[in-house]
Amino acid sequence: MANKNVSVEETAREALAKNSPKAQKKQLVLWFGALIIGGILGWLQIPALNGLFDFIATVFTRLFQFIAVPTIALAVITTLAELGGKKETGKIFVHAVTYTLLTTFSAALVGLTLYILIAPGNLPAEIAGAGMADVPQKLEKLTYYQHILSVIPNNVLQPFLAGNVLSVLLIAAFAGLALAFMPETENRSVLLKGIRGLQELLFTMIRGILYILPVGILAFAAQLAAQIEAGVIVGSLGKYVAVVLGGNMIQFFVVLPLFLLVRGLNPLHVFRQMAPAVAVALFTKSSAGTLPVTLASAENNLKVNPKVSRFVLPICTTINMNGCAAFILVTSLFVMQNAGIELTAGIMATWLFVAVLAAVGNAGVPMGCYFLTLSLMSSLGVPLGIMGIILPIFTVIDMIETAENVWSDAAVCAMTDHDLQGKI
Repeated sequence: MANKNVSVEETAREALAKNSPKAQKKQLVLWFGALIIGGILGWLQIPALNGLFDFIATVFTRLFQFIAVPTIALAVITTLAELGGKKETGKIFVHAVTYTLLTTFSAALVGLTLYILIAPGNLPAEIAGAGMADVPQKLEKLTYYQHILSVIPNNVLQPFLAGNVLSVLLIAAFAGLALAFMPETENRSVLLKGIRGLQELLFTMIRGILYILPVGILAFAAQLAAQIEAGVIVGSLGKYVAVVLGGNMIQFFVVLPLFLLVRGLNPLHVFRQMAPAVAVALFTKSSAGTLPVTLASAENNLKVNPKVSRFVLPICTTINMNGCAAFILVTSLFVMQNAGIELTAGIMATWLFVAVLAAVGNAGVPMGCYFLTLSLMSSLGVPLGIMGIILPIFTVIDMIETAENVWSDAAVCAMTDHDLQGKI
């Protein structure tokens, strides 16, 4: 059985590794070319083109959503079914969770430090009050406890239909561990063979999407440029925006590379190999939706052991939210400050840990951080008008945060693979 498992993994690795270095460089050139051309076309504000680009962007977003959930489920099931009760499972899990908590805490700490240094002031009361009209009312009374409870599935199909990533992860982990501890029967072998066959089918579909992705990137870039030119995305909150985006940039370009350097990895090499996933994350604004590309980049470009990538990356997609932790902390402090709550050292320290824990439990979907922060603030009973003011500029924040999250996922995966080379 073990030999068969290895051969399947080798087949999957070979299927993902057909591109030569020259082909990879050509692909990156195509992607950046599409990015530039799309930006220019979107900036021209041609209504017919904008409508076409919106349609294409929606198609690609749906494709990523379609393939992301089964990719998460099958990756976790097959990995746990193989590793199961072996010591390797615990080693991979411990490394992944340790690096996740360290990077997420670092991101929140950077955000807190910048908040103290830049010290955003209060907004005029009339502006904050006007923002209430833009707050999503249906989520205004959602508590964090309800958010946690929604993760626990009460049937098999609903999490997959709703795209509830955390629930899918729980079901997949449960099924994978059950397969790992099942008796070695013919039924088990047939079931595993079918699941691995589906996984190979998914990877083939992923390659197809990657092949036509330059068209999607062109549409995403055009869509964003058109929004900026139309004035949809504005940045009137000044210091608050500087804290959020500045914290993301420091985490992206300084903190995460330092983590990689400390573990003996070249940050530039890791980033170059994972750049396709980071680029897709930037435009899709979904860690879960980007997972197929993240897996392909890790195994094809970075040459990560599939046992590590297919276990670590689906988990990181749901719990490793560096950008979200910083956003939750900074936004919560900003809203509480404007509500008249004195931000003492104790309150800041408390919310530092709250933000980390909340980010770990957040779903890797567009605007997940925004809605989670809204839920937390609602549970405190503070005025939520500022959340409505933040909403128009959250598109840019969400893009950068998601790119940072996926870059952090890649770093955690690379460090875990590096630490466990020759041990699994």
